[in-house]
Amino acid sequence: MIDPVPSVAFLRAGAVAFCLLSSVSGSALAQGIPSATLSELSVEGAAAGSLTVPSVAAQREAVNATVGAVAFVDATAFENRYANTLRDVLKDTPGVFVQERYGQELRLSVRGSGISRGFHLRGLELLQDGIPLNLADGSGDFYQVDPLGLRSVEVYKGGNALTFGATTLGGAINVVTPTAYTAFAPNVLRIDGGSFGTIRENFQVSRISGPVDVLINGTLTNSEGYRAHEAQRTQNFNANIGYRIAPGIETRFYIGVYLTDQKLPGTLSLFNALANPTLANPSALTGNQSRKVETERIANRTSFVLDVGKLDIDTWAIHKSLYHPIFQAIDQDGWTYGIAPRWAGSFDIGGYRNDTILGLRAFAGQNSALQFVNVAGQRGVQTLNALQSASNLEAYGENRFWFLPDVALMTGAKALSANRTYSNKGGLAASPNVQFADTTYEGINPKIGLLWQPLPGIQVFGDIARSRDVPDFSDLVQQNTLRTTFVPLQAQRAWTYEAGTRGRIDRLAWDVTLYRSELRDELINFSSGIGAAINIPAATFNAPRTVHQGVEAAFSLDLARDLTGIGDTLVVSQVWTHNDFRFVADPVFGNNRIAGIPQDVLRTVLAYAHPSGFHVAPSVDWVPAGAFADHANTLQVPGYALFNIEAGFDFRNGVSLFVDARNLMDARYVSDISVVTNAASVVGGPVAFYPGTGRSVFGGMRASF
Repeated sequence: MIDPVPSVAFLRAGAVAFCLLSSVSGSALAQGIPSATLSELSVEGAAAGSLTVPSVAAQREAVNATVGAVAFVDATAFENRYANTLRDVLKDTPGVFVQERYGQELRLSVRGSGISRGFHLRGLELLQDGIPLNLADGSGDFYQVDPLGLRSVEVYKGGNALTFGATTLGGAINVVTPTAYTAFAPNVLRIDGGSFGTIRENFQVSRISGPVDVLINGTLTNSEGYRAHEAQRTQNFNANIGYRIAPGIETRFYIGVYLTDQKLPGTLSLFNALANPTLANPSALTGNQSRKVETERIANRTSFVLDVGKLDIDTWAIHKSLYHPIFQAIDQDGWTYGIAPRWAGSFDIGGYRNDTILGLRAFAGQNSALQFVNVAGQRGVQTLNALQSASNLEAYGENRFWFLPDVALMTGAKALSANRTYSNKGGLAASPNVQFADTTYEGINPKIGLLWQPLPGIQVFGDIARSRDVPDFSDLVQQNTLRTTFVPLQAQRAWTYEAGTRGRIDRLAWDVTLYRSELRDELINFSSGIGAAINIPAATFNAPRTVHQGVEAAFSLDLARDLTGIGDTLVVSQVWTHNDFRFVADPVFGNNRIAGIPQDVLRTVLAYAHPSGFHVAPSVDWVPAGAFADHANTLQVPGYALFNIEAGFDFRNGVSLFVDARNLMDARYVSDISVVTNAASVVGGPVAFYPGTGRSVFGGMRASF
């Protein structure tokens, strides 16, 4: 059980924050500012934004100016529904495959990034307010992303993330938090909960006083979880304070504290995943497997309006402490820090418009990596004493030249140098050997494309981009039956070709992209039959040649307007992600499919909204055929269909009530897989499956004032 008492303390903290910010406004009032000024500033600011964080409309415009596949999610789409993880935020975004494993642990993949990796994140850069969340080696997870602390989400698929300097296969996802200028309201209080003993409290307060603006947001979540040994408790705190130093100069500090205590239920056999999905893996119970993460983050963006364009200078530091008893008790503590100047501006060349982005990123980090024998979740004999260091230097640029009023040529490139240094100090009974490794990855990733905008609301694009994924320490440092060792993997490289269109004509909106990525040395994970039996983590190898190709499509049609004659609407939307990921003439796997992600993922939503504030949206999540569990393609999990319904009422006084019922038919299905090489060779079948969550109902109330 999770002690609910901290919830009271959390709400008290929210009350204290509210009082503090009220005192800020009170101070302003004492200086003679009329009482209505604060509200007016908050409302006007929501439209105007500020220098460091533009308005939501300007954010959307910047995303849609990208020559390539992108997506933009306004938090209005999920503010009044149950949103606990990034799946709840991104499930309507084509091309983004996101599935829950347990708690807030997800598989998040774009275009097959990290396709067969059974934990955390690879091949995709997470940013918050344009500033990296990933650690210096490129690894990342999801615990510090709080859906209730977001104002928008920007998805840059593949090479289109060059605008941030990211050139991984998957691209980048930038979660944007609100400021006092862009917040929905000066004060927001929310409580929701439901199945599996879930309860969440959230508060947000913001104020503007002269050149200063402040926003504080906090969320506390307690849940017992669908499965045994899945209880979680998370505490997320985000704050930012902005200051207009002078006309055209603004600085903003971001502070975040993220605490996660998550029990791990582990994987099951395919039989148990479908027949007994609430079970925990026995080794998860005997080892009391869990993940305790404490992360603190501080960042700053200072923006300068120049004669031409704007200069942003970002700096950040992240401290992460991890205690993670699994196959062994992993105990890590490290820092990541960086600086990234970025200039963007528009100017004329010979009478033609030209848009340019230039940037540098320098970031590094060091991580103390200790391991111990796991004794029922406690540290036993020490087995590893290592130091992991990563440093990165990057320079990038992107240019859009409008050689016709409605056609732009885009060119760009990124140069990178990434160093990974590993020092196993040895001297332990379980790991007597010393090992030192120092590897540097270098390269240039170019990009070229065309954008045609025949009408203001319609775009057609095509581009070619090169990506390069540098392996992180979870890839490079591997465990075998004898010791932990550094494996000098190659960087994963790819050329990606894409073509697509997005736009709206009257009642029809669309966003469709076709892409093909030709990869060399793809980083592929697998658990061997023997390794799975003795609880050794998945190994990583470079596959010589692979291909990722697919379709990312979303359509929306206004079926009816003014059904009752007073402005109500009925809209149907369809999201389809087609994944065709294969080995190419591989010496072991031939032209088999790469295991881990299903070929087709579809989502259909029928949404009705009434101007009185009532809204209801039944939906179907459909996977016609499940993913392969092994690269040998001997075992494929079943497909499934989930029926869901969301409904709510938004009152005119700022109060909203909502209910979210999921998997109404209580379907049994596999949500994710820890991939193996050959399932047929594993006696009794692999224990590699995460069962999907059964029938659940959540509801809540949100008050904005």
